[in-house]
Amino acid sequence: MAKITIQNLPDREINVHDFSQSALAQFGFNHLDWMHACGGKGRCTTCRFKVIEGIKNIAPLTKAEERYREQGLLQLNERLACQSIVLDDIVISVPDDCKLPHLNYSE
Repeated sequence: MAKITIQNLPDREINVHDFSQSALAQFGFNHLDWMHACGGKGRCTTCRFKVIEGIKNIAPLTKAEERYREQGLLQLNERLACQSIVLDDIVISVPDDCKLPHLNYSE
């Protein structure tokens, strides 16, 4: 089983049980609210996260992510939660502009 550690949500850990589902779906399965203005369809960047460790443990970029990279809206260390399939352990953080106001972030 893979694990997603969210560094700026007091080291919250999410267990990945289904390797065919996106990180956003994994957050939902674990009752964690996550910003996603377009409903998780890869049409915005509000669900993005920064990868601190383990970027190679995420499936390759999707076409939506490639498009946002080309537009300069997705940095090399960022992925979209709605598009990313986590294959093994990763450590991530939530960028300031993607934080939800009702959650307590450590930074």
